[in-house]
Amino acid sequence: MADAVTDATAGPGDGAAAGLRVGLVGYGVAGAFFHAPLIAATPGLRLSAVVTGNPERAAEVRRRYGARAVGDAAELWEESDLVVVASPNRTHVPLARAALEAGLPVVVDKPLAATAAEARDLARLARERGLMLTVFQNRRWDGDFRTVERLVSSGELGEVTRLESRFERWRPVPKGGWRETGGAEELGGLLYDLGSHLVDQALRLLGPATEVYAESDVRRPGVAADDDTFVALTHAGGARSHLWVSSVAPMLGPRFRVLGSRAGYVKHGLDVQEERLRAGADPGSPGFGEEPEERWGVLGTDDDHRRVRTEPGAYLDFYRGVAACLREDAPPPVDPEEVAGVLTILEAARRSAAERRVVPL
Repeated sequence: MADAVTDATAGPGDGAAAGLRVGLVGYGVAGAFFHAPLIAATPGLRLSAVVTGNPERAAEVRRRYGARAVGDAAELWEESDLVVVASPNRTHVPLARAALEAGLPVVVDKPLAATAAEARDLARLARERGLMLTVFQNRRWDGDFRTVERLVSSGELGEVTRLESRFERWRPVPKGGWRETGGAEELGGLLYDLGSHLVDQALRLLGPATEVYAESDVRRPGVAADDDTFVALTHAGGARSHLWVSSVAPMLGPRFRVLGSRAGYVKHGLDVQEERLRAGADPGSPGFGEEPEERWGVLGTDDDHRRVRTEPGAYLDFYRGVAACLREDAPPPVDPEEVAGVLTILEAARRSAAERRVVPL
């Protein structure tokens, strides 16, 4: 992997320090609030160009990052060492393929593709070209999930029998945009959006699944994609995962409820990193991923429990892993083959909801 890129120096007038030149496709929510600030804060990387057709966004990337704004992704192929795809979901596969065929390593925002077959095809192309392909499954670095991982690995929960995990919101009035109004061809809806994270986390905690059951609905007028979905997984080891994603939850359930043979863990509220990124905080600043004590979760039983410190969130570790992969030949921070496994579950969930049955894997 390390041979696929070379060190680059800052171009005239861009004001950036030397580093691998990163071309970012898309400057919507994902590009502006997640990828751009994380890239800029990662030693060894520098944001050199951003694809956006919006004049205000173009002015912002020049002002904030000293990066060029370009109108077409093809303009990145000759002047980037790494391409990050953060454009609408339906464009992920063609743009990633084009970048790989141009000889560039690629980061793709989730979901990588619509199907596991497409994901594995991209992974095969990357292997053939000797290039990094990785996926921005940033919720692996949420503080609450890192806490659950620690509690599971330490044995404090005992044998985990059930994972309940939620991304719920109260948005009775749709915001609009392709994520809500686009059909299946747009890969809109919550199953492929937030569900990509919840399924990925469940598989990492409890191992492969053998059965999938799902209920998926469109609750709000004017919305074409699922906005209220439930997925149940039976894992090969016997544990079960119950996963909820919803935009129509007037009262939010716990983010995590994990039940084990010795203890349980309950955690409310979302990881703090997204709200801080949206507020413009520097992800490299001290304490960026630290959660205040009043938001910590509870470990134990009804009769004997205590608050446990939430592990610091660490989104920046994803791009540190990208830099290490490209410069030091370390493994990619997220293996695309693992993501193909997630997509297998999402495909089965979509089929289960449509056919109203349990789908064996």
